[in-house]
Amino acid sequence: MAMESARPVSLTGIKPTGDPHLGNLIGAIRPALQLADSYDAMYFIADYHALTVLRDAEQLRHYTRSVAATWIAAGLDTDRITMYRQSDVPETFELHWVLSTVAAKGLMNRAHAYKAARDKNAEAGKTDLDAGVNMGLYNYPVLMAADILLMDSDVVPVGKDQSQHVEYAADIAGTFNHLFGENNLKVPRLVLPEDDAAKTLPGIDGRKMSKSYGNTLPLFAPENQLKKLVRRIATDSTPVEEPKDPDSSSAFLIYEQFASPEQLADMRKRLEAGGMGWGDLKNELFEVINAQIGPLRARYDELMAPGSDLDDLLEAGAVRARARAKVVLDRVRDAVGISQ
Repeated sequence: MAMESARPVSLTGIKPTGDPHLGNLIGAIRPALQLADSYDAMYFIADYHALTVLRDAEQLRHYTRSVAATWIAAGLDTDRITMYRQSDVPETFELHWVLSTVAAKGLMNRAHAYKAARDKNAEAGKTDLDAGVNMGLYNYPVLMAADILLMDSDVVPVGKDQSQHVEYAADIAGTFNHLFGENNLKVPRLVLPEDDAAKTLPGIDGRKMSKSYGNTLPLFAPENQLKKLVRRIATDSTPVEEPKDPDSSSAFLIYEQFASPEQLADMRKRLEAGGMGWGDLKNELFEVINAQIGPLRARYDELMAPGSDLDDLLEAGAVRARARAKVVLDRVRDAVGISQ
């Protein structure tokens, strides 16, 4: 039977493929931190998943620690939740193999990332549509399913672009249970964020803030660098004295995520009245961001320093995660006929 918990289990995975930015804070971190109020919340750093795109060992080590430090600095309480590195739970990879033996190849053929890679090759005129596709990318959904099912997850909160992973995990769990007995694996439920929680921030060029576009505002950039990047946010050429449309401004859309309701109302009024330039908005944008990020930056720097308690916190999380994983994996081994 599935492990029973006092509260339903929520699982959030974070892939360490770059330093976090403001868009991550607003669109992912803050909404996910609210889960600890209602769930037995678990967060894992998907370092093995990152190997499909990262080929630099030092970068992976840095990004893994950076992600953990970021979430803790942003408010994740390791006394209330479980945070662990995927690589610290080897049971994941044994379950991955078992699930691979029941996962349908046709299901993997329809995975979004794999299809996107083939479409890109087709657009480039390549005759081999699988050129450049490694088996890690192809098997990615099965490993994700192992992450989810190993923790007896009740819910997995993800953005719409990641919903297929949870659907696949549910499909694979259903197949396994059909073959080896019901209730061996808990079938997880997809939870999509509310629209407000899933706010997408624009980057400095007006497009969605994304590392792939190189248009981010790094979350813990030093003050001087942050100020320079904020000043680079694209704006139109409306003269200072003329009224402006706040909702067409990337700077204003970022400002509304950090300003108080009173600050926001005042800023909108001044822009619409005219006499205020975009440069003035950017100056105030920097101030409100820095006021909130400053204390978080100090805690992040403390955690990233050599000899901090970060690794101890992650190891403690791994102990709790492995205890849960052992229960599930023992159940799976028994179901398939592998000796304990």
